[in-house]
Amino acid sequence: MRELNVVISGFDHYDGVDVNPAIEVPKAIAEQGLGPASGPDDLLDQVEVTIHVVSIPVSFAKAWPTLKETIEATRPDIVIATGLKHSARGVMLERCATNLMDTAKPDADNVTPRREPIDPDGPAAYWTRLPLRSILNDFADDSIPATLSSDAGTFVCNSLFYNLLNWTATQERVLGGFVSFPLVGPAHSSQNGLPLEQQIAAGRDVVREAVRYYLKPSSSDILIA
Repeated sequence: MRELNVVISGFDHYDGVDVNPAIEVPKAIAEQGLGPASGPDDLLDQVEVTIHVVSIPVSFAKAWPTLKETIEATRPDIVIATGLKHSARGVMLERCATNLMDTAKPDADNVTPRREPIDPDGPAAYWTRLPLRSILNDFADDSIPATLSSDAGTFVCNSLFYNLLNWTATQERVLGGFVSFPLVGPAHSSQNGLPLEQQIAAGRDVVREAVRYYLKPSSSDILIA
């Protein structure tokens, strides 16, 4: 049976957030696994997936080095970074990382870069390498509210996303992308947020479809525009 390594990262702390899905979702997936294959023809039935979880500081200087250290130790085939988007009403699949740091809010190191490139020699942006169309299809089947997002912001989430894709561009075959979770909230609430169990199911769908796409790439799975 083929073996694949998957790294899932989450930011370690957000001010005023008691239950952080960017920590709880990766941890739950590592503990509970991906669940059974849908049938004998499911590509998940042909692979053993090992999940590695890493907690990332909300720091422009430390986020990518922390993730890269885990990447170098585990040599993953797929890397999925996650974060929290307070204003989201559902799960947001990030399409694009831009080469920009620009914030008036300080990071964990009290740093506030203004209109600075992440990599002065890098391209203006990168597209995600996750199969967004098939992920959205799974979300629809599981009644998980979700949307595509063209803007991961210009804070640490985007910086980590850009550095990840900048690294994957140098690798022969590694998938990478970013998922923004909403706040944890009650079911059927008019406020922003989703129940934690629903967010865990969403995270599991992301990993399952990324694994299937890694094993059998298809242009019909990709949706970035």
